[in-house]
Amino acid sequence: MIDDDARGPGPDEGAVLEAGTALGLRLQALGLRVATAESCTGGLVARALTETAGSSAWFERGFVTYSNEAKVESLGVDDATLRAHGAVSEPVARAMALGALARSHAGIALSITGIAGPTGAVPGKPVGTVCFGWALHAPGLADGAPLARTATLRLPGDRAAVRRRASLHALSQALDWLDAELADRPPAA
Repeated sequence: MIDDDARGPGPDEGAVLEAGTALGLRLQALGLRVATAESCTGGLVARALTETAGSSAWFERGFVTYSNEAKVESLGVDDATLRAHGAVSEPVARAMALGALARSHAGIALSITGIAGPTGAVPGKPVGTVCFGWALHAPGLADGAPLARTATLRLPGDRAAVRRRASLHALSQALDWLDAELADRPPAA
């Protein structure tokens, strides 16, 4: 799917940082912390989430797993999944998010894996292809089993624009999902 809303040079760094702060404050209100698993964004989401003073209230840890070996070793992504689907795929993004959740004390995890460019395109996966994963574990949800969801976008722009767009999408969708899933949950005491 092409992100039709992504036109021009993409969001500036300030928009990404604002999204990180907004998600962080919502997590703090819910008494949850986040873990990140990033590949093509190389830690930009973790940076956005920790830019605000007091972010230790909502940021648990971040994994930057650029290589397939790092995805396997640090996040427990199954090598067979990587071979079957490639690193830039929804099954791998899902496994990354679930792995970050399982290897942390976070209540939500998000992952990003993609081709930021200018090289790296493969048949069926052009530059700008980015896969996202989100995993949520909160008391009272799905009998304690984490919920997970994924998405794929084709983001336009140069390497920096793709990385900013991917970071903003991951953060804003995490916030939207939290609001949808936990709308009736009272704020943390």
